[in-house]
Amino acid sequence: MDHPDLTPPPAPPREPTLVAPLRHEPSIARASTLPWLLFVVALAAAAWLAWRTYWPEHLGDPLATSLISFEKQDSLTVFSAQLAPVVASDDSRLFGLVNARQVAVIPARVDYTIDLGKVGRNRLAWDAATRTLTVQLPPLTVSRPNLDEARAQYLREGVWITRDAQDKLTRDNTRLAEQQAMQAAGNPVLIGLARSAAREAVTQNLAIPLQVAGYGEVKVVVRFDGEPVPK
Repeated sequence: MDHPDLTPPPAPPREPTLVAPLRHEPSIARASTLPWLLFVVALAAAAWLAWRTYWPEHLGDPLATSLISFEKQDSLTVFSAQLAPVVASDDSRLFGLVNARQVAVIPARVDYTIDLGKVGRNRLAWDAATRTLTVQLPPLTVSRPNLDEARAQYLREGVWITRDAQDKLTRDNTRLAEQQAMQAAGNPVLIGLARSAAREAVTQNLAIPLQVAGYGEVKVVVRFDGEPVPK
């Protein structure tokens, strides 16, 4: 007697399921391109800085840059001297019967200035090889003494000093103090101090704009009319 076959029939084959592949190509491309863009930007920045540092002749005319700095101020006060002239005046009236004398100490200030309006292109010279700017300045201008009579000190001698005599003594002392202050202002020591201050002021006024313009560290040589050319 035959036994029935209890083995289940084979299941029908399933149709294959199509799964769309994930597309990561654009992201990978962007990720790999970014470092190259950063490298190119850094390279361009380095090239620009090198161009600014080693080829300053492409930045423009350094003399024009210097003249623009001077145009902003026609007159530059570089030094002020505080003086204290001591003067004396005499007054005689009534055929010499009434005499008076006045001694005065009158503080005065004298300013030393440079007329930058006289500094043109003919007074500037640029050496590109050494990055040196040479400036020839006109002579210093000494201002008229500014007398501070409010702080003046007076010593008067006389038995009887009239109002007219006192006014005359004060006017005479003021005139003498102004003359003495002008003579003291021409002292070689004060002139030397004023010139040193002028060199320092002009150097700063010219070096900083040139550095900002991209010329780097520059040397500024300042001399006055009549001075020998530095070697």
